[in-house]
Amino acid sequence: MKTVFIGAGAMAEAIISGAISNGALRQTDVYATNKSNRSRLQELREKYGIQTSYETAEMLQESKVVVLAMKPKDAQEALETITPFITPSTLVITLMAGVTINFIEKKINKPCAIIRAMPNTSAAVGKSATVIALNSQVREEQKQTALSLFSSIGLTKIVKEEQLDAVTGLSGSGPAYLYYIAEAMEQAAEELGLEQDVAKPLIIQTILGAAEMLSAPDAEAKQLKKAVTSPGGTTEAGLRVLENRQVKEAFIDCIKEAAAQSQRLGLAFQSRAKH
Repeated sequence: MKTVFIGAGAMAEAIISGAISNGALRQTDVYATNKSNRSRLQELREKYGIQTSYETAEMLQESKVVVLAMKPKDAQEALETITPFITPSTLVITLMAGVTINFIEKKINKPCAIIRAMPNTSAAVGKSATVIALNSQVREEQKQTALSLFSSIGLTKIVKEEQLDAVTGLSGSGPAYLYYIAEAMEQAAEELGLEQDVAKPLIIQTILGAAEMLSAPDAEAKQLKKAVTSPGGTTEAGLRVLENRQVKEAFIDCIKEAAAQSQRLGLAFQSRAKH
């Protein structure tokens, strides 16, 4: 299944790596290009054995899947490039934040299966939380192709396109929130006199263990928290500080603001695209 990546950044590489290693794509079927960074294409070619080229027309000929992995500012130019090669059997997958399915449909201006995907940076280690939204032209086998592709880099869920801003605030930006917590734990450990080579592995294992507990069937964060919190104990004392500082409310506002910013960026892109 000939799959062409327009854009060759970190997210494109994560998908290429995951899809090849789990058999979702064959090396000989994967093509990649970018705007001008030849050394980057050479790196991907040597690392994964894929095809790379600036002969865009030749690459796009008879392609079954086209993955738009460039920056949103390059969307119009990329869509103009691929449109002549789009057929009813082509699946277009876009990784571009803020670029709507409707915008892509209008630019291509012919029947076309389009999927918007929102992975996160944990794709680099095969642990992405990815959501996809489909237009009405996507056939069952094309949906399964996308699910196979994104399942190779982690968990994949299907949502309505209007939910993508919320997902961006939650899981798209989510890794940064956990790194923020880890950073605070590292600083606290240092202030308490723990060496980094002792504290960091403990922090990582604590986060991994908690995630594993949360992933158990019927597990609820509220109940798991309660199970750790003995009356008058150390956990209760620590949580009391978080509650007094309204940390939960701050996190809720953080996610809502990230989602709102995603929406604002999408509207700004659409506004610029009209001019």
